[in-house]
Amino acid sequence: MDEQQPWTVIDASGLILGRMASVVAKRLLMGESIVIVNAEKAAISGRRLSRVREAVAFLDVGHPGKGPYHPRRPDRIVHRTIRGMLPHRIPKGQEALGRLRVFLGLPEEFKGSKLETIADASVGKLKCPYVSVGDFAREVGWSSVGELQ
Repeated sequence: MDEQQPWTVIDASGLILGRMASVVAKRLLMGESIVIVNAEKAAISGRRLSRVREAVAFLDVGHPGKGPYHPRRPDRIVHRTIRGMLPHRIPKGQEALGRLRVFLGLPEEFKGSKLETIADASVGKLKCPYVSVGDFAREVGWSSVGELQ
């Protein structure tokens, strides 16, 4: 991490993925540098089985060597969700995406940092079932052996 840039550390635990991603995307476009930790603890709204069925059908599209490539790791799923809310094909969006870091768990370098949360994206606002991004990733083919530790 650059020592010159002040990084805002956001804890994704108990946050709704889409709402968190839209807030983070706006802040990235305004020039903020953001680190998201505990990406596997974010929530995807909806019933687990229906979300997994949709994802498995979507992941079957494409060719392993030619693409399109679909992430299965929780940190990459969160990164890709935020990328989808940015104009990533133009320089402004590319620069914004370059100011984003997403991690599984809490890395050593951010242990002493003040962790922020996004109140508008709290999972407590949901009135429907939800599944964590980590559980969702395991269901669609992520093997977490040796990833978190």
